[in-house]
Amino acid sequence: MQHVGWHVQDKVGVVTLNRPERKNPLTFESYAELRDLFRRLARDSDVRAVVIQGAGGNFCSGGDVHEIIGPLTPMRMPELLAFTRMTGDLVKAMRTCPQPLVSAIDGVCAGAGAIIAMASDLRVGTARSQVAFLFSRVGLAGCDMGACAILPRIIGQGRASELLYTGRSMRGDEALAWGFYNRMAEPDEVSATAVAWAGELAAGPTFAHAMTKRMLHQEWAMAIDQAIEAEAQAQAICMTTEDFRRAFTAFSSKSKPVFAGD
Repeated sequence: MQHVGWHVQDKVGVVTLNRPERKNPLTFESYAELRDLFRRLARDSDVRAVVIQGAGGNFCSGGDVHEIIGPLTPMRMPELLAFTRMTGDLVKAMRTCPQPLVSAIDGVCAGAGAIIAMASDLRVGTARSQVAFLFSRVGLAGCDMGACAILPRIIGQGRASELLYTGRSMRGDEALAWGFYNRMAEPDEVSATAVAWAGELAAGPTFAHAMTKRMLHQEWAMAIDQAIEAEAQAQAICMTTEDFRRAFTAFSSKSKPVFAGD
């Protein structure tokens, strides 16, 4: 990959936003590269969980002012819509790839960076981090890349409304108290904490994890009766897997199951 870092260790893929001198902003190219990566992961059974992190003590400062914001200002509507749909496709790809996504968030996490963190399944943050959905500060609506749909489901409607209207930063302690962060770590440990957590998920029943992620996503638009039926079907499918049988065998022998994802 040319515009973001990517490596795999012990079935955990690690994405690194790697422009530390600018606090890791996104460009047209890195948006597209991330979108395509998460699309490919839908077909990659060797990667069972993914960590997203930033280099140099910051997560991501959002769209690059000079390489994205500036070029957008003279564009006409068809070009602008093509861009906003492309950025939305990144979130769609993150939500539909089967692997659990864990963001390791330190320092600045703003704009599209906050969206990437939001679109992840789990988040590890630091006390010093600053998460800002700052679109209103540049004259744009808070409804960017699914924020008005996803953020209220994580932290609640009122809190999401405050952040999206004001564009203010959410401190690390707020992010934890409000449920945006699942865990906190020290700055020099946040990446390792996220990788270790992703490793635990990768060692689990990955087919079942993928089903959980799919149902968490799909059930947003379901009535409760539909959701119960959908989960009945999903769980019945999981009961046909070898991992389910392994778990029973291990339980019977009082040992720990070793899942293989099949």
